[in-house]
Amino acid sequence: MPPSAQSNTHVHESTKEALLEKLMDTKQKGKRGLGLRWQRFFSRGNVQPFDEIQWERRTAAITDSKGKVVFEQKDVEVPNFWTQNATNIVVSKYFYGDNDKGQRETSIKQLIDRVTRTITDWGQADGYFATADDAQTFYDELTWLIVHQYMTFNSPVWFNCGVHRYDRGSGAGRWYWQKEKQEVGLAQDDYTHPQCSACFILSVEDSMDSILSLAKSEGMIFKFGSGAGSNLSPIRSSRERLSGGGTASGPVSFMKGFDSFAGVIKSGGKTRRAAKMVILNVEHPDVVEFIWSKAKEERKAWSLIDAGYDGAIDGEAYTSVYFQNANHSVRVTDEFMKAVESDGYWQTRAVKDDAVVDTYKARDVLRMISEATHQCGDPGLQYDTTINNWHTCLNTDRIHASNPCSEYMFLNDTACNLASINLMKFRTQDGRFDYTKYLHAIKVLITAMEIIVDNSSYPTERIAARSHLYRTLGIGYANLGALLMSLGLPYDSDEGRAYAAVITALLTGQAYAQSAEIAKEMGPFPDYETNKDSTLRVLRQHREAVDGITQSLIPSDMWEASRNVWDEAVTRGTQYGVRNAQVSVLAPTGTIAFMMDCDTTGIEPDIALVKYKKLVGGGYMKIINRTVPMALDRLGYTKEQVTAITDFIDSNDTIEGAPHVKKEDLAVFDCAFPAANGTRSIHHMGHLKMMGAAQPFISGAISKTVNMPADSTVEEIMDAYIQGWKLGLKALAIYRDGSKRTQPLNTSLTEDGKKQEKTAAAVVSPDPKPYRHRLPDERQSITHKFDIAGHEGYITVGLYPDGQPGELFITMSKEGSTLSGVMDAFATSISLNLQYGVPLKVLISKFTHSRFEPAGFTRNKQIPMVKSIMDYIFRWLALKFMTSKEAAEFHNADLTAQATSTAPVQKAEPVASAAPVAEKVQEKVEEKESATSGVQLELSTIKNQTDAPPCDFCGAIMVRNASCYKCLECGNTSGCS
Repeated sequence: MPPSAQSNTHVHESTKEALLEKLMDTKQKGKRGLGLRWQRFFSRGNVQPFDEIQWERRTAAITDSKGKVVFEQKDVEVPNFWTQNATNIVVSKYFYGDNDKGQRETSIKQLIDRVTRTITDWGQADGYFATADDAQTFYDELTWLIVHQYMTFNSPVWFNCGVHRYDRGSGAGRWYWQKEKQEVGLAQDDYTHPQCSACFILSVEDSMDSILSLAKSEGMIFKFGSGAGSNLSPIRSSRERLSGGGTASGPVSFMKGFDSFAGVIKSGGKTRRAAKMVILNVEHPDVVEFIWSKAKEERKAWSLIDAGYDGAIDGEAYTSVYFQNANHSVRVTDEFMKAVESDGYWQTRAVKDDAVVDTYKARDVLRMISEATHQCGDPGLQYDTTINNWHTCLNTDRIHASNPCSEYMFLNDTACNLASINLMKFRTQDGRFDYTKYLHAIKVLITAMEIIVDNSSYPTERIAARSHLYRTLGIGYANLGALLMSLGLPYDSDEGRAYAAVITALLTGQAYAQSAEIAKEMGPFPDYETNKDSTLRVLRQHREAVDGITQSLIPSDMWEASRNVWDEAVTRGTQYGVRNAQVSVLAPTGTIAFMMDCDTTGIEPDIALVKYKKLVGGGYMKIINRTVPMALDRLGYTKEQVTAITDFIDSNDTIEGAPHVKKEDLAVFDCAFPAANGTRSIHHMGHLKMMGAAQPFISGAISKTVNMPADSTVEEIMDAYIQGWKLGLKALAIYRDGSKRTQPLNTSLTEDGKKQEKTAAAVVSPDPKPYRHRLPDERQSITHKFDIAGHEGYITVGLYPDGQPGELFITMSKEGSTLSGVMDAFATSISLNLQYGVPLKVLISKFTHSRFEPAGFTRNKQIPMVKSIMDYIFRWLALKFMTSKEAAEFHNADLTAQATSTAPVQKAEPVASAAPVAEKVQEKVEEKESATSGVQLELSTIKNQTDAPPCDFCGAIMVRNASCYKCLECGNTSGCS
C-alpha cells in the first residue's frame, strides 16, 4: 500500500473497547513524585498581585456602526494601564452573569481570580504542588502575569472556568476524567468541569452511524463556541458500490448535510458562524469534486447577487448555497508534490479495496486546486508527509486532520486548549529581549494549561479519554510583528526570520522542558510508552533545527539560550518522558490579543502604522503605532528626525515620502496591507518564509492565511503552494483579495428597522457585460454650492430612485469659458462611468487628493481644506453617498475632528424640490456622522480587503485574522479563538 493510501486507514483504537483497554493499561502508571516547587520571579510575597497596581472605575461599552450602544456596563474596576479597548472587549466578552439583574462580575480582579484561583485549587487537589506555599506562589505568579498582560488563555477558559462559584449550569452531557475511578464519566453540570478547549478534531468512519454521530459531535462543539475539523476520506467515494447494491453518496454529498446543520447552529448559537474544517486526501476518488465544490457554489452566489439578492456574508445569496460554514483543505503527500515537480501522474484509489479509480497529471490536480483557490479562497493545502514526520504519537495512529484554522494537528478525537504570550512585554528599554523572564513565564503558563486538561469536560467520551491519554497543549505567542518592528528588523528579512525562529525555539523548548519536569513528578502522558521512540525522535528533530538558525543574525546569548533549553528538554525528556504529547501551536489569537493590548496577533505583521484608539472618556484619538518611534530610535534617527517622521505619518497615514527616512529602512515599516496613501506592503513570499522559519519549532502548525492581491494569477497561487511544501510548512491557506462577492456598498435601514446590506451586482458579475443604466426621464436631484479659496461653483447630482447618484453637473465660471467646458466634459464622463456601473468609491479613490489650483480653505465645515476642485467634489460625494466605513477612508482628518470635538456637526440642508430622496441622503449623512467608530477609522488608514465582512455583533468592518476574521471594535471573531 503506498504511503498516501495509509492516511485513509484507521487501525488503532477504532472501537470503544480498544480505547477502554488502553485506558486500563495506563491506570496508575508511573510513581507520583512530591510535587513541583515554585520560586517567585514576578510577584512579591508580601504584596498580592492585585494590590501593587492602580485601579480605576470605568464604563465599558460597545457601539455598533451607527453609534448605537449594543453593550454597556458601568462602574467596572480595571487596571489603570489597560486601554479602553481592552476594557470594553474583556468586560463584554468574559465577565460572567446577568448585567440587567445586577448579578454580573464588576471587576477585572473577579474575572482573573475566578480563573487563576480555580486552576491553582485544581492543581493543589491533584498533587501538582509540593506544599501549600508553592501553590500560593504559583497563584501569585500566574495572576501577576495575566493582570499585567504578559499572557492569557483562550476564550473558553474565560467563558467557563471557575463559573461554578456562581452557577452550576443547567445540563449534563459532557465527559471528563474521573480521577477517583480512573475512568471517563459524564459530568452532572456545565461548570464544575467546564469546557476549556477551543480546538477539536473529530473522526468519521464509513458507516451511517458514524457519519450521523459526527454531525452530533460537531453540533455540541459549535454550541459552546468552539471549532472542529475532520477528514472525510474514510467515507467511500461516489464512484464505489454499496454492499447492499447501488452507489455510495460520497463525502461531498454528506458535506452538504454537515454544512446545513452548522448553518442552523450558527443562526441560534453564540458565534456568527460555525468554525469548521473539512479535509479530503488527494488520493480519494472524489478529490476533484471536492476541489471544485466550494468554487461552484461561489459562482451560484454570484448569479444570485447579479439577480438582485442580498450579497452580504449572511445575506440571501450566500445562505442559499452550500459549503459557506467550513474551510476546505486537500491533504497532499510528498509523493504527490514530487509528481507535480516532475510533471508525473497521480492515481486516485478506492477507499474499500485500494483499486485505482482515476489517473491524472499531478500538476493538473494542483492547478485545479489553485484555480479554485483563485476563485473563492478554498481549498487550502495540508502537507501530510511533513505533518506525520513531526508526529510524536505515530505508533498510535497517523495525524489525519486539524482544527478549523489548521494550527492544531494531532490524533482524531482530541482537543487542545490554547494560550498566548505577549512578546512585547519582554522587550527591554534598551531594545533587548529578556529571554530569562520569557522562559519563566512559559514555565508558569504551560503548568497552568496542563492542570486544566483533566479538570475540563469534553463533548464526547472518546475525546475525554484521549485528552487524558495525550494531554495536548497549544502555547503560542502574539505581537511578533510589533516586536520585530520595534527592534528595527523588517518582517520580510533574514534577520527578522532568524529572530522569530529563536523566539519560537525558546517557546517550545522551555515548554517541553517544563513538561518533562512535570512528568518527573506526575508521570508522562499515559500513552507515552507506546510512543516513546517517536516522541523522543521529534524532540531531537526540534533540537537539530536550532543549529540551522543563522547565529550571526541574532544576539549570541539568545542563540545559546535556545540551544541550552532544547538540550535540557531532550535530556529531561529522555530521563522522565514528557507530560504532554504536544505543547505549542501558533494560533490566530483573536479576541484574547485584545485582552493583552497587542498590536499584532499570532505570527502576523502589523496591519497599519496609524490607528485610532478609543479614549477612556469617549471619543477617539489618532495615534502612530508605539512601535514606530521605537524602531526609528533603534535605527539611529535623532529625536528631531523621529518627530518629523511621525508628524508626516500622522498627516499622511504612511511613511512613504517622509523626511529623513532612508530607503533601506522602509522595509522595517512594511505592513500586511498597503497604507491608504501608500503602495508598499509585505509580499506573499515574505509571509511564507516567516512561517517556514517558525515551523520547525512548533509542535503543531501555524494558523495564517497568506493574503494575495486581487490581480494575483493562478500560476502565482500554484507556485505559493509549491513553495510552502519546500519550506516545510504543515499547512497553507491562501486568500486572493476580492475572491468573495460580499462587498457591502450601501447600508440602509428597512421599514422594520433592521440593517440591510446592498451590493452593486454590475461591479461583481463574473462575466460583466457593459450596460448603461439610464436614469428615468423624471428624476430627483440635489444641488450643492461650494467655495474654494474664493472660487465659487455648483454641483448638481441626479439620483436613481434608490437615492444613488447617476449623473453629475458642475457649473463654474462663465458659459463658453475653458474652465466651464472642461468641467462640463469631465462631469459627462463621470456620469457615464456611474451609469455603466463603475463604483462611486473607485472614482472617489481615483480623484481625491488631486493637487492643483485653485486649492485651499472652503466654507464647508465638513471639508475645511482641499487640494483642488476635484478633491472637493469627490470628498463631498463621499460624505453624501458612501457608507461610514468607506467615507472614513477618504476623510481621516475631518472624521477625527468630528470624533474628538464636543461641537455638534453641521448637517447639510436638503433640497426642497427633492424631498423624498433628500431625506434618504440626509439619513445617510447622519448615519455617517454618528458612526465614527474606532474600527472604521482604523481601517481608513489601510487598503483593507474589499470583501471583508461586517461584524455580526457591532457592524464594524472586520479584518483578516488567519483563516478567519476579527473585529477590531468589539473583539468578535468568526473563528474559534
